[in-house]
Amino acid sequence: MTEVTKPMSTCHDFQKNVEENLVRHFSILDIVSKFQETNARVNRALFRAVTDCGCIKIDASKQVLPDDCSFEDIRNHVRSHLEGQLCENCRDVLEAEVGQNLFYLAGMCNALNLDLEEIIHKESQRVATLGIFHLR
Repeated sequence: MTEVTKPMSTCHDFQKNVEENLVRHFSILDIVSKFQETNARVNRALFRAVTDCGCIKIDASKQVLPDDCSFEDIRNHVRSHLEGQLCENCRDVLEAEVGQNLFYLAGMCNALNLDLEEIIHKESQRVATLGIFHLR
């Protein structure tokens, strides 16, 4: 008799893959410090896209909201401060750095017996329920 298995989600597959392959930095202390390090590398890759490549630009200034702006209308008046588009090289570098950061996030979830997909699902429900009032 053939056993029918439920296909795993991409998130579960990834978390399982991390569990099987995270060997060198297995201590929670190592995992947390590597997570912080990879977060810094994501930031550095973003800043290099601005300062070394120039494919994107950060044009930051104070966010100015009209006096009669409602809370629901804020999104129509705030800016991301980003201009331009990532070039292929900078996109590849940022994707790799974000991937490393996700690897250690999944490792942290594994060490703490947390289900990353469930966390994402709960946060998605919270945001959908609260909408713009989730204040993040």
